[in-house]
Amino acid sequence: MADVRVVHSVDRRLGGKRLADLVTAAVAGEKPGYRALAQAVRTLLLDGRVPLHTRLPAERELASALGVSRATVTAAYDLLRDSGFAASRRGASTWTELPEGRRPTNVAAYPPGPAGGAGGVGDGMLDLAVAAPAAPAAELSEAVAAAAALLPAHAATAGYHPYGIPELRAAVAERFTRRGLPTLPDQILITTGAQQAISLVLALLGRPGDRVLVENPSYPNALDAIRRAGLRAMPVPVTDAGWDTALVESTLRQAAPRIAYLVPDFQNPTGALMGREQRVRILETARATGTWLLIDETIADIALDVPPPAPFASLAPHGVAEQVLTVGSLSKSHWGGLRIGWVRAGSRLITELAMARIPADMATPVLEQLVALHLMGGMDEVLRARLPQLRAARDALAAALTRQLPEWRWQLPPGGLSLWVDLGAPVASSLARAALGHGVRIEGGSRFGADPGTHEHRLRIPFTLAPDLYEEAAARLAAALAAGLDPAGGADPRHDDWVA
Repeated sequence: MADVRVVHSVDRRLGGKRLADLVTAAVAGEKPGYRALAQAVRTLLLDGRVPLHTRLPAERELASALGVSRATVTAAYDLLRDSGFAASRRGASTWTELPEGRRPTNVAAYPPGPAGGAGGVGDGMLDLAVAAPAAPAAELSEAVAAAAALLPAHAATAGYHPYGIPELRAAVAERFTRRGLPTLPDQILITTGAQQAISLVLALLGRPGDRVLVENPSYPNALDAIRRAGLRAMPVPVTDAGWDTALVESTLRQAAPRIAYLVPDFQNPTGALMGREQRVRILETARATGTWLLIDETIADIALDVPPPAPFASLAPHGVAEQVLTVGSLSKSHWGGLRIGWVRAGSRLITELAMARIPADMATPVLEQLVALHLMGGMDEVLRARLPQLRAARDALAAALTRQLPEWRWQLPPGGLSLWVDLGAPVASSLARAALGHGVRIEGGSRFGADPGTHEHRLRIPFTLAPDLYEEAAARLAAALAAGLDPAGGADPRHDDWVA
């Protein structure tokens, strides 16, 4: 295992000036003593701002950048090694590590139960691990009836549409066009949810060992897809202040990743919204490095306090548009049970993606596509009703947390479906395990980390339940915290882990 970690550390190196800037910000501009320096590095590691298995700068280099003695850095590195947050080998450099006890086991997920739209998962359990709303019941019923009326015309055919039925491809293309990105139907591939779209793109464009730039934290299922494809994640942090564009650009230039997976619109889980200038700079850098940009717009429609953002690809200068692939779905705007997603890309790439899907999944079911076609026609009306409900739920969650857990902190996001809550201590996985016994299913922040064990002081708390449930949810979390946490506790082995 030690040899493997050395290999990982070579791939990532943190320069002395960069670490000094991060440490200085963490200790409020003062020159740190060795304990403060070690604590700052630990905090940066757990917060995901310094990736796991990153080679730390040489002691002399960091001492010079910080303006402290080399003995101070030596003592700090020794303290990090003694506490398990760093490792080294004779003749090799020092790299970031996590002690074994800080590698949390993911919380077990309870399978969905009959409580359905109320937000529970059976037996009074409140589900805060799934950031997706219940279906708009009336609109869904109407869409199912409309689809049934259209089905006989399709039943006379074989029913296989690897690209998607033409009507739905045209509807998705037309929505992109109305949002500011002219799109033709042959630039759209209909998929079985956005997750399939992401997996298809990774499989087609990536090869085992290729680098993929990812945000840290990020959407867990996308990170899992990257790992399963044998790709190497190159994390860049997303903090409460959003993206460090200069760091994204430098990572693109220095690592030359094959693909960059980004969620610029109400990022999951932080809720951050990437600015226009940041998008333009990333597009220009990607053109120089030849990196494919895989843009996840699944949550782009959930704009609560700002106008809906234009598609990321609409800002692409000439010659870069073909490098941008956009994925989306109806899961967050309508219902996750309707497994309809899509990819927007160049028509040639769409053909390659369609051919790549056939060995595993020949086509998305026609009936579901017909339901989606009807829902797409009334999407603006659904959003006009849904966004105020989500805004009310967000405010109810924030108010309940303020009353029940006043020491927790968060930024109120301008859109999206969840709060990214700072607990003030690295206890998220222990709290998530304890919360199961108090009737709450939730995932610790490490589930969203590009490196295991990071974001242990965070919880993602969705606001997709009914507003009147959040006072009870917050009270249960407070009770779990007050009852005491077992840092060595394991996940419930009876259930499989999943999050959405």
